[in-house]
Amino acid sequence: MKQKTATELVQEAKQQIENLTPLQVKEELEKDGTVLIDIRESEELKQHGKIPGSVHAPRGMIEFYADPLLPYHKPEFDKEKRIILQCASGGRSALASQTLKQMGYENVAHLDGGLNAWKEAGLPTVTE
Repeated sequence: MKQKTATELVQEAKQQIENLTPLQVKEELEKDGTVLIDIRESEELKQHGKIPGSVHAPRGMIEFYADPLLPYHKPEFDKEKRIILQCASGGRSALASQTLKQMGYENVAHLDGGLNAWKEAGLPTVTE
């Protein structure tokens, strides 16, 4: 089996998931039943701010937060809701979206380009 780079893994994930633009994410956040989950590390939130209304769940814990059978499960991970993942530039959120799909989450997408694209689009952020 050929070894893959992180970039190749992200490219493969993006072919299998729903990739949203910042404006599409903004529109979705205006609807009930949509949850935006920021999977960056805590330090990144402090340094770069976050999208208003987003819920923090670091990438390293996502499978545990998403599994309703585990004590780590977070209620924001609800298979009945629209879940959008977001990181800094879209790589981690693409991989995590693919993982959630494998775990049975059908209505999951990610912010392609992450917080960087959100800011470039002139959309607001808040600091913790």
